[in-house]
Amino acid sequence: MGLFNRGVVVPVLRFSGAIGMAAPLRPGLSIASLGGAIDTAFAMSRGPSVAVVINSPGGSPVQSSLLFRRLRQLADEKGKKIYVFCEDVAASGGYYLAVAGDEIYADASSIVGSIGVISASFGLDRAIEKLGISRRVYTAGGNKGALDPFQPENPQDIARLMAIQRSVHDVFIGVVKDRRLGRLKGPDGELFSGAFWSAPDALELGLIDGISDVRTKMREVHGENVRLRVVPVERSWLSGRFRKLPSVLGLGGDSQGLALADDLVSAVEIRALWSRFGL
Repeated sequence: MGLFNRGVVVPVLRFSGAIGMAAPLRPGLSIASLGGAIDTAFAMSRGPSVAVVINSPGGSPVQSSLLFRRLRQLADEKGKKIYVFCEDVAASGGYYLAVAGDEIYADASSIVGSIGVISASFGLDRAIEKLGISRRVYTAGGNKGALDPFQPENPQDIARLMAIQRSVHDVFIGVVKDRRLGRLKGPDGELFSGAFWSAPDALELGLIDGISDVRTKMREVHGENVRLRVVPVERSWLSGRFRKLPSVLGLGGDSQGLALADDLVSAVEIRALWSRFGL
């Protein structure tokens, strides 16, 4: 009789990290790194559900959109329901991924929201002026040098950037409104201001559907015998990073040194994303 009481198998996808940004030994979330795992999750079980666990402060709006669409396309094609579970944070692009779920749950201490668009840089034109450095930029195309941090701000460049941000923000808002239709309870000016909330406040605003975790909720939905099966993610990116390790020891060429510098910059950017939410 035990063979007939093994319970429903629920594939579990874990999305942890910044979206579209990679740091040393930590691949970013992208359609390239996660597409295969998503396909596997929807093919591995005849059960009616797929669980997605999210711990992300956001990142690339394009990769957020691509991952969102892959999840929804497969859910519709396979007739499966997606349950999303937020861990430490599901903010900005992380929340974009969360609304792919038919139902969204979070821990009582999770941070949720930040439905907005941000672009950050530094103005270094006065610094190089004090150092006696002149900036020489040659372009073919009048706007090719727009937003150069070593040049004074140009109001036209700022206006153009803000127009792009509004366009991306409008897309984000449209996705949230479509996926949370009939459940959002706050005014648009509050919900889409870029603010973020603890899970209990997000629940009151209709951004999530409850306070729970993946094991507890899946037992409620499918019974005590439910089996959670984590879907592995391809690690080819990781092995590629290990091959670069000689450059840390001074054994690699110039290209490997540049790759290391790029990794360090990415790590700082990712750290800044997490720190916005006190993590």
